Amino acid sequence: MYEVIIATVTGLFVGFLFSALKLPIPAPPYLSGVMGIVGIYLGMHAYQQIIRLFFS
Repeated sequence: MYEVIIATVTGLFVGFLFSALKLPIPAPPYLSGVMGIVGIYLGMHAYQQIIRLFFS
């Protein structure tokens, strides 16, 4: 839970800083970009499960 809080606070700070400097957001602004990140996470998790299932 600590990591989630730190990541959220860091994200808020970076978003505030980029907005104050009038820079584009450093993250995918659309649902497809967010889903791409979720897909990467799920792919990593699936790989670990497959390796554990078949090779341990």
